[in-house]
Order: sequence, then structure tokens, then C-alpha cells
Amino acid sequence: MRPLIAHGTATGLPVERLEASLRLEAGTRGEGALITAQYRVTGDITRVSVPRGTGGRTDGLWRHTCFEFFVRSAGDAAYVEVNVAPSREWAIYAFTDYRAGQRALDGIEPPQIDVAVSLTQLELVATVPVAALLPAPHDRIAASLSAVIEERDGRLSYWALAHPDSARPDFHHAGSFVHEIRY
Repeated sequence: MRPLIAHGTATGLPVERLEASLRLEAGTRGEGALITAQYRVTGDITRVSVPRGTGGRTDGLWRHTCFEFFVRSAGDAAYVEVNVAPSREWAIYAFTDYRAGQRALDGIEPPQIDVAVSLTQLELVATVPVAALLPAPHDRIAASLSAVIEERDGRLSYWALAHPDSARPDFHHAGSFVHEIRY
């Protein structure tokens, strides 16, 4: 697990620590391979707005507590964004370049999303077939891990492995793709 850092100088956050990991499991070069993202939020979870629900594809998840990861073939401008929420709602989008050519990925199975919540910890694990995200075989995948945490009072904080734009949180920024997965 790698620590995510909050954007800016937010103070008084209920989150003491937010960690995430992204790993490749099973299969070879895209055949049956899975990407599993794991997020662990530690702190006063009673102050965090944790959406509940039964799942399903939903847009706008980033407006509330949501976990995201972005993947692309290393060196490629096109990328895929995966959003998953504690409500088990999800959305997956493909982009042709930085914030360009956005389209929902259709015809794919929903991610497997498991959630555990206690007073001091929120954990979410999401698994998606690699071929649904990046259909061509790749030797290396560049990735970004991020999260939006909504407090019960509506305040949002933005977390990522890296924040290359200090003026505003931007999970799509090429400088955010600092995690690498190798086949």
C-alpha cells in the first residue's frame, strides 16, 4: 500500500491516513488478467460521508466519497478512468488524450467491489479485467491512484499519489501517472 496525499493545505480532516495499491493478478499479457485496486482510509470515519447503495453504473461519483484509478499503456496518451464508490456504484471512461475524447466504456462487466466500514476505517477493493480497460497487450501499464473524500458537512478533500498541479487537484494530469505495473 502506498500513501495518498491530500491536495493543498486542508486542515482538520477526519482522515489520518489514506493508502492505496494497484496490482495485476492472474493471466498473462491481458489474457484473463485482473487489475485490483485497494483503498484503506483510516481516521474518524463517523465524520466521512460514506454512500450506501446497491451498485450500478453511475456518473458523477467524484462529487462524493469515491475512489479512482487511471491506467494507460506506458508512453500512450490515451487512458482509462475507473471510479468506484462505497455504494458499489461505478463508472469507467476512456479518453483519447488529456481530458479529450471522453466516452463511457460500454459492454463490460461491472467491477467486483467489496467494502468494509468501521468507526475508524473504510476499506474498498475493486477488481476489473485488464482486457476491459486496455484491450491490447502491454508490457507496462502507467497508473494513477486517487480518491475524493466527502465529509458529512459536504467539504471535499482530494487525495492522490502525486499532485503535479499545485493550484487545483487534477487526477487526469500526465504527472499523476507515477505508479507502474509490469507484466
